[in-house]
Amino acid sequence: MAKQGGSTEEKASTRRPLSRDRVVQEAIAFIDERSINQLTMRSLGARLGVEAMSLYRYVNGREDLLEAIVAALVNRVEATPPAGHELTTDWHGYLQWMAHSVRDIALEHPAIFPLMATRHPAAAWLRPPLRSLRVVEEFLAALLERGFTEDRAVEVYRVFTSFLLGQLLLEVAQRGVSTAPAEEPLDEGDADLPNQDEDLDLSQFPLVARLRPLLSEDHSDEEFERSLEALLDRLDLLFTQ
Repeated sequence: MAKQGGSTEEKASTRRPLSRDRVVQEAIAFIDERSINQLTMRSLGARLGVEAMSLYRYVNGREDLLEAIVAALVNRVEATPPAGHELTTDWHGYLQWMAHSVRDIALEHPAIFPLMATRHPAAAWLRPPLRSLRVVEEFLAALLERGFTEDRAVEVYRVFTSFLLGQLLLEVAQRGVSTAPAEEPLDEGDADLPNQDEDLDLSQFPLVARLRPLLSEDHSDEEFERSLEALLDRLDLLFTQ
């Protein structure tokens, strides 16, 4: 009589082999379908048909997994428009294209988007959701190509990210998504946290390296007052029409 059942590991041997990328992509799908606070190594292992301990070959616990999820979403952000894209030749069109690109990701993965705001970036001056060195390099380069000075390009980066973060967090919250940091279960492994600012290797990002002093400046008070004044001016215009 044939043996029935079999261990989880035996069943998994007939399935597609695991890899770090597959674990991360399945975790993204899990959060999309359920919620981030239900994601544990055990629940993800069950989804993949393996024991939770098998996942530690690919990720160093839940914290490392969350970092990898954020990296996967950030890597989907493209800051260089396709060749010949007619709507991005001026800076207005470029920023509109960028904003919609990031919004598409946020609305496709509303339960994950808040992670892009709450996880620690590689440096304090990298502002979510444009928190990737590659994205910032390409974004600043695109603005310089469209006539901005370096000072103005950095200022646009600050204002633009503030708009995206505030608007998109509100939008996903309206869908019932919690924007609070993910709850941390006990004994889930250590995080492979991003490098600290002083350890950053900027050799592949010469523009970011050159503008790092400007990017590191804190103008929060001034930015708040300017944004508030711009809002009031817009409301004045609205009410006088």
